Amino acid sequence: MNIPTLAEFEDAAAVLDGVVVKTPFDVSEHLTEVLGAPVHLKLENLQRTGSFKIRGATYRLSRLTAEERARGVVAASAGNHAQGVALAAQKLGIPATIFMPLGVPVPKLLATRGYGAEVVLEGATVETPLRLAAEYAERTGAVLIHPFDHRDVIIGQGTLGLELWDAVPELDTVVVGIGGGGLIAGVAAAVKARAVAVGRTVRVIGVQAENSAAYPSSLAAGEPLTVPTTPTIADGIAVARPGDVPFEIISELVDEVVTVSDDDIARALLVLLERAKQVVEPAGAAGVAAILSGRVAANGPTAVILSGGNIDPLLLQRVVAHGLAASGRYMTLQIPLPDRPGQLARVSELLAVAGANVIEALHTRHGQGLQISEVILQLSVETRGEEHRAHVIALLEEAGFRPHVVPD
Repeated sequence: MNIPTLAEFEDAAAVLDGVVVKTPFDVSEHLTEVLGAPVHLKLENLQRTGSFKIRGATYRLSRLTAEERARGVVAASAGNHAQGVALAAQKLGIPATIFMPLGVPVPKLLATRGYGAEVVLEGATVETPLRLAAEYAERTGAVLIHPFDHRDVIIGQGTLGLELWDAVPELDTVVVGIGGGGLIAGVAAAVKARAVAVGRTVRVIGVQAENSAAYPSSLAAGEPLTVPTTPTIADGIAVARPGDVPFEIISELVDEVVTVSDDDIARALLVLLERAKQVVEPAGAAGVAAILSGRVAANGPTAVILSGGNIDPLLLQRVVAHGLAASGRYMTLQIPLPDRPGQLARVSELLAVAGANVIEALHTRHGQGLQISEVILQLSVETRGEEHRAHVIALLEEAGFRPHVVPD
């Protein structure tokens, strides 16, 4: 197995010096309390282009020959790799064409175009752009810059691991989100090389979105497998098949891979906004989601990588609402009422007694299954957590109403 060496990571860090920002760390008291060990957040969401991807893209392009640079580069990405390749190509004067899925967040699309790349939108997931980019490379001679399945990309991403080691005293555990595997492969190789050099060990835990989790089954099978995927808010790590190159490294060096739900990720984004004051995209919050959901155990200082912050404001709005609902702090109720005066006032009185704040109300006579003498009252209500939410519902039921919680 050709695992990158510590010297290669250090050489890459020197190449990236002045291009890549050494992003700061923040100690999270809340997550430290949850985990029972110090939690250091690596704020890669503050990196140039808004994610770690600039590291691997820049290092990969820096190693192209003059003849390869003249042919141009092509890439496929849901957004972060696209921006990394586009900026790196702009800095090096290399023509770049980027294939992106149709549903790519608008900020990522605009930023990629803003760095001077030609953007082609095609396909529902990143798998279609990956295929089209490969066909474009074969047809035109452009150099394909894969988002994760190349050794130089992995080495570039692994420079982040050197920063973890240098900044976190007595580093015990690293928690990293996984898509194709380039980031965690590089970080695991760099961190463990540093640890071995001083006679220590460090655990590396990977986190995948459960709707797109190719690594658990692939690791169990001993080879990369293509798995069926369903939509996830963590589009940046929605990859159906592990990369061949990172898979070998991960099989050897990563200690554990866990999965988290979209609800877990939404809660994590909300915690990061409220407690850490950090705007993070869903894929970038996977590690925090794993800690909050109890899927990570650690005994010493733990580093969690917030890998990106490129989130569409409209998605952020929806995710915050979803996170509030998942945390028991927001719910939408539908309550059938007799069509006679005083019913709305009675419900309002009960909610006031319960201490629930009404955000929005809709009173309508139109709805499936309603009797002629019935109306539907739909309320969006702010609550203080699961226990308070259950209390509100119970109070309404005790008064003879039939509240139904509308799924978020």
